[in-house]
Amino acid sequence: MTGVTEPTGGVGRVAVLGAGSWGTALAALLADRGHDVILWAYEPQVAAEIGDGENRTYLPGVRLPPGLTSSTDLTAALVDVDMVVSVTPSQFVRHVIVEAAPAIPPDALLVSASKGIETSTLMRMDEIFAEILPGAVQERFSVLSGPSFAREVAEGAPTAVVVASRSETARLRVQAAFQTDRFRVYTNEDVVGVELGGALKNVIALAAGVAAGLGYGHNTRAALTTRGLAEMTRLGMAMGAQRSTFAGLAGMGDLVLTCTGDLSRNRTVGFRLGQGETLEEILGEMTAVAEGVKTAQATVDLAARHGVELPICSEVLAILTEGRDPEEAVRSLMHRDPKPEDWT
Repeated sequence: MTGVTEPTGGVGRVAVLGAGSWGTALAALLADRGHDVILWAYEPQVAAEIGDGENRTYLPGVRLPPGLTSSTDLTAALVDVDMVVSVTPSQFVRHVIVEAAPAIPPDALLVSASKGIETSTLMRMDEIFAEILPGAVQERFSVLSGPSFAREVAEGAPTAVVVASRSETARLRVQAAFQTDRFRVYTNEDVVGVELGGALKNVIALAAGVAAGLGYGHNTRAALTTRGLAEMTRLGMAMGAQRSTFAGLAGMGDLVLTCTGDLSRNRTVGFRLGQGETLEEILGEMTAVAEGVKTAQATVDLAARHGVELPICSEVLAILTEGRDPEEAVRSLMHRDPKPEDWT
């Protein structure tokens, strides 16, 4: 990886929680950046692989910086850290942060890079952090999102992301901690919009994958992506997000990536569903998590709570949970009553 070698922004020691492909890529980027980084892994085998210089389970073929260390001891990983980066799958964030909370220094920056909504509570990641951790959490919490496949980041492909925080100081410090000549970080104050953009785009990517699996081409993908963005924006605004956020990196940018990129796990799951495989078969063969599978239910439940109509997300949920035929789902979307193009 290529980047600036001197850390800035008052961040030196960093704990990255979660050693999947994305957590490993971010840990490697931060270590290359000059930070003292420890990567916490739940699986002992993964921690051992990282210690050998390569996460063969989740990011095979990528050599990790020699200064990057790993541990399965969550408490030890958090000793004297200046920044905690949470990258566990969204449905496990609460469990990990509850366990980590007593060891997190009270002034440490908190960064969430998990993209999802907790299904049992319909909470965003920032809401989970605020509920668990005492003190002025909102003054040190940020969310990192945007179009960024882990492998491409780890291989040094030019990438642009966004960091959102309600605190200008926090977002500027996190921006400085992550920014390199290959990883450009923009700032945003709309935590709600950036959180929702990162979560909801995975559901639309499932739909795009289903369409591709059915053999439909660019017209269909463009329609799903555009109307999917409308659904994301509609729900986001109902929840207090800013419309402009969904036209940016965390909205349109990440949506285009996950709906079109071959490295997208959610698109891949959708594609295989469109090809006729069952969800159980697909998930049984995956080591990584496709967040959209769980987020679909939470998205539809949030829409019901806020009185928002999300036809694409609803059809995706029906395919996932009710065994709805994908072709029938497409027909249902196309046969809806004609209406004006509306984003609100």
